[in-house]
Amino acid sequence: MLRKNLPNIFFIVVIFVLDRISKYYILELSKSYEKLNIQVTSFLNFNLVWNDGIAFGLFSFQQNFYYQILTIIIITITLIIIWFAFRSKGLEKIGFLMISGGSLGNIFDRLYYSSVIDFIDLSYNNFHWFIFNVADIFITFGVIMLIAIELTKTKKI
Repeated sequence: MLRKNLPNIFFIVVIFVLDRISKYYILELSKSYEKLNIQVTSFLNFNLVWNDGIAFGLFSFQQNFYYQILTIIIITITLIIIWFAFRSKGLEKIGFLMISGGSLGNIFDRLYYSSVIDFIDLSYNNFHWFIFNVADIFITFGVIMLIAIELTKTKKI
């Protein structure tokens, strides 16, 4: 069973490690600045933000009890998604694996730092997208992939 799922586990670990490396780099970089806000291009900045909510800072809580409940819910959903990943095939499997790897990266932050490290800041003129991280990129692409698969499936009557 383990040998059969080794490529899946490896894929999840690679995503997790990419996320950890990027966050470690940003944390190290932030030690040199009072407030990290580095302009990389005209539309990309590295701006360190500690996110204690869910996706894109939604549902941020001041109370520790609600934060812990939210974390338990996120862990439970991630375990279900991992279960789906190991039961699916093809592109659907890749989508679930991408979500799993990204989610584990953010769960690590929640458990270790009690907050998720976000730092990728995209903007165009006066429009700023939510600040996010590498794990969020994989989660988003995984979700988009699963939605596209569902929308393109042919229905059997």
